[in-house]
Amino acid sequence: MGIKKVKPTTPGRRGMSLDDFSDITKSKPEKSLIVIKKRKSGRNSQGRITVRHRGGGAKRYIRIIDFKRDKFDVPAKVSSIEYDPNRGARIALLRYNDGEKRYIVAPIGLRVGNEVISSRKQVEIKIGNAMPIKYIPAGVAVYNIELEPGMGAKLARGAGNSAGVMGIEGKYAQIKMPSGEIRLIKKDCLCTVGQASNPDRRHIKIGKAGRKRYLGIRPTVRGTAMNPKDHPHGGGEGNQPIGLKHPKTPWGKPALGVKTRKKNRPSDKLIIKRRKKKRK
Repeated sequence: MGIKKVKPTTPGRRGMSLDDFSDITKSKPEKSLIVIKKRKSGRNSQGRITVRHRGGGAKRYIRIIDFKRDKFDVPAKVSSIEYDPNRGARIALLRYNDGEKRYIVAPIGLRVGNEVISSRKQVEIKIGNAMPIKYIPAGVAVYNIELEPGMGAKLARGAGNSAGVMGIEGKYAQIKMPSGEIRLIKKDCLCTVGQASNPDRRHIKIGKAGRKRYLGIRPTVRGTAMNPKDHPHGGGEGNQPIGLKHPKTPWGKPALGVKTRKKNRPSDKLIIKRRKKKRK
């Protein structure tokens, strides 16, 4: 992937950059592997808004991604590299020897015609191959990592993300996450060799409000621009500071930098090193 800059013909396009989609080999998705994405606009089953600033946006299909990689010991060839509007990374269409097709999150360097395989046994350490963590040598980058065997990949799935295997001890493997956190994960969990594709996505500049609307993001009003009855930061003549020791949410709860992880979670014992040092 590359980033394409445009001519500054308008103020909105002056700072805008786009994806050039040079790595895409097929424009339309596989019909048997898509479902319509229903719009909820941030509303729950009762019709109440639980996530603000959502609505509109371009219509899209959900691509059914195989995060479990549970078709073991059957080689598959990469049929195409495709764009997925629901994630930052590219997806690869695999065609198995028995004729079945599945989508996976494509790693960097995977090309059309390459052969990949998923197995519970040890297979070649090659980009796109999936196997248990216990067969991965220390220092090898992996992505699409399971938290429980057979549960499906949950970790390191975003564009450009990868985790590093640091070693195996007992029934656990030490994994360094993209955030810098070092965590214990069961060594029988599946992972995929490589790094998730499209790492340059983080450098794309939206450029104008209209592009956010295409993504289904509606405008966000600052609390300090509201009235006191609408937000704790509101009120005052002209531009005023919030008048509080710490920023607050519209409902009066602490915001910006507040730790939300519950204390004494069962998984705390699996975290060897936090991504940030604990405050004393």
